[in-house]
Amino acid sequence: MIPRRISLRARLVRAVYRAFLKRSQRHLTIDDIRRSFRRMEVMVPPPPRGTRTAPVDADGVHGQFVSTPRSSPARHVLYLHGGAYTVGSPRLYRHFTWRIADAARAQVLAIAYRCAPEHPFPAALEDAVTAWRWLMARGADPRASFIMGDSAGGGLTLATMLKLRDSGLPLPAAAVALSPWTDLALTGRSFHENAARDPMLVAADVPRFAAGYVGDADPRDPYVSPLYGDPRGLPPTLIQAGSDEILRDDAVRMAEAMQAAGCAVELQIWPKMPHVWHLLAPVLPEARAALDEIARFLARTAT
Repeated sequence: MIPRRISLRARLVRAVYRAFLKRSQRHLTIDDIRRSFRRMEVMVPPPPRGTRTAPVDADGVHGQFVSTPRSSPARHVLYLHGGAYTVGSPRLYRHFTWRIADAARAQVLAIAYRCAPEHPFPAALEDAVTAWRWLMARGADPRASFIMGDSAGGGLTLATMLKLRDSGLPLPAAAVALSPWTDLALTGRSFHENAARDPMLVAADVPRFAAGYVGDADPRDPYVSPLYGDPRGLPPTLIQAGSDEILRDDAVRMAEAMQAAGCAVELQIWPKMPHVWHLLAPVLPEARAALDEIARFLARTAT
């Protein structure tokens, strides 16, 4: 259940994000951001005892297999991290992917897809499809497998499903997109209306990340921006986003398009939550509540 009132901790997080994170990241270079993320990797808390993490080479796509005592060997999640298609890694997410493994009762394959601007579209999409095909070739049952991602990884989740469908490949049983970036043409009203309210993302910096990933492609190519695709035939999908995000309408419009196409889609707009608040599960009750919602959704939609 989505809480109507936000917790004191969430209020504090918003204040800290606005005062320090949002201000400090304005107009940083990509190299600056990557150095910052590498420093954060060292500080990320390790998963709890009993979690298994193993390096994986999925036909050339590197990643990590993560499982907990609750993970069934018959259930799989392909997890696609966020980071504006520019930064991020499975190592940075190691405090989170074990929570996904627990919530989904599955083994999680978190991949390090190639990042822009060195590797623009379609590199990330190709890596996601390769990892999914690798999972299927290892015997994973698509009826008990899911694709999930946050931010850019949330958009990539939806683009990957479009590519799988169009290529005649097995689709997952369900998908989850957390604060997804679905429109790299940046046409959503919330992109401008929430620019001041968003406690984390700097709207003025987003176009350069979009340009780095899009490269010579059309930002309205459905495999770049799934908002512009035909979602008919995609599996049940849960989309979660915060009300004050600049990307809120990327989530809302994607859900509306899926609903109009006859897809089973559930949209949850959480009041006052920052971009991908799920990553704050160690300290934020709303993050843990959102993970509970994911667990219930997957339990309803998969065999």
